[in-house]
Amino acid sequence: MKKFAIAALAALILPTPAFADVELIKNGSFEVNKVADGDKVLIHNAGLTDWSFDPRPGSTPNSTRNYTWVASPGTADKATSGSFGVYPGFPINSPDGGDFIFADGDTNYNGALYQTVSGLTVGQKYTLNFWQAAGQQDGKTGPTTEMWKVMFGNDVQYSTKFLLPEGGHADWQQQSMTFVASQTSQMLSFLAEGTPNGHPPISMLDGVSLKAAVGVPEPGTWAMMIMGFGAVAGVMRSRPRKAVRA
Repeated sequence: MKKFAIAALAALILPTPAFADVELIKNGSFEVNKVADGDKVLIHNAGLTDWSFDPRPGSTPNSTRNYTWVASPGTADKATSGSFGVYPGFPINSPDGGDFIFADGDTNYNGALYQTVSGLTVGQKYTLNFWQAAGQQDGKTGPTTEMWKVMFGNDVQYSTKFLLPEGGHADWQQQSMTFVASQTSQMLSFLAEGTPNGHPPISMLDGVSLKAAVGVPEPGTWAMMIMGFGAVAGVMRSRPRKAVRA
């Protein structure tokens, strides 16, 4: 009977590991903006909420040299609002659906898109998921490469690199990365990178999500479990011993 009592006490004291499933990214689908359906607008005019962007210091206010657009579905291969499109045949929607980021990877025109993420636990692993796609500006020639440079705090990782033939494009593919938080608040940034300049490689981004890694108890949970084990051990030590018969 005492064994059952100890087991019940352990169940009460030892906590179930906390698998945080809280979304830490705001507007990760890029839906909150001022871009009309059928259009894509340079990011400094798009009214994209919760995200900031590199304004390319030294440029004039109306020509930020950050050729990053917020694009509505079906506009990747269309030239709208002074933008350009990739070669025809690009999918209308991303798997995440709705608006997405359309970014020039030319080093003369690329610029970082970033957001400060709060509520992190130092030492905790976090999983970043997002969708990426790629293409080449319509009318340009030669093969291209495209990828995203991703920074979370001081940690830098790169998405899978696309290797496209002239006039090619790559459909959406999901990316997953794991980062460890070193501070309770860190910046997450995306920078389109590619080759060659002048034939511009275009990277697309959608469905950004950051959550605590599944199956990894948070540091506070480990502390509670250790306390629970100590409490159970204390109960077992306090049990009266049976008299030894001669």
